[in-house]
Amino acid sequence: MSHLHLHSPLAEEILHHTHSDPHRREPSLSNFILGAQDGLVNVLGVILGLAAATNDARIVLVAGLATTFAESISMGAVAYTTTLADADHYQSELEREYRHIQEAPNLERQEIEHIYKSKGFEGKMLNRIVNTVTANKDVWVAVMMAEEHQLSPIDRKHAVRAAWIVGISAIIGSLVPLAPFVVLPVSTSMWSSVLMTALVLFGIGAYKARVTVGRPLRSGFEMALIGTLSALAGYLVGVILKIPAVP
Repeated sequence: MSHLHLHSPLAEEILHHTHSDPHRREPSLSNFILGAQDGLVNVLGVILGLAAATNDARIVLVAGLATTFAESISMGAVAYTTTLADADHYQSELEREYRHIQEAPNLERQEIEHIYKSKGFEGKMLNRIVNTVTANKDVWVAVMMAEEHQLSPIDRKHAVRAAWIVGISAIIGSLVPLAPFVVLPVSTSMWSSVLMTALVLFGIGAYKARVTVGRPLRSGFEMALIGTLSALAGYLVGVILKIPAVP
């Protein structure tokens, strides 16, 4: 049995493909970022508003925790129903394409020809590709779904996984801005919370760019800036509606 030499070109390509630059599970990453960012920004906005309005750490913590768990359940439910809706949409379009191939095969064949002609194929090569694709209905439909509709299959079982990822990440994200209020005075906690949230948002943005596309520094800065500015809206509301201290 032959073995790959440690420093052969193929071995180096395999190492790069599997370790240095592996394919990522984009749906899980998207769900994590969705939940964590939502938890961070929403809870920070709520507690900043309450801290500015009441200056009472206990009220801030109670409201923050209530928001944390309500938000996580809500976001998990949204992720679940959205995934199911996407799966239903894919199934609906899939069944529609099978009907179109059955009822209007010539038109559907022309669409396949147009798809591959736009990719630069022509002449005998184009005819061979069209004949190969349209020879099998399942392949034909799969090509139409991917190329015409830009849709990928979605397993309905993934809905539960998406709900858990979004829900748990929302809880984790929500606890970050709450942490300073457990040990620090309210006035100090407010800005510590903003700083911690901004740093975590920056890290999430940078990581997203690192494993997908984009510039980590730019992506991290953008996410931190947008999230922090959104949360500061809650602070402004609290300042405007500040409750006077009881004498």
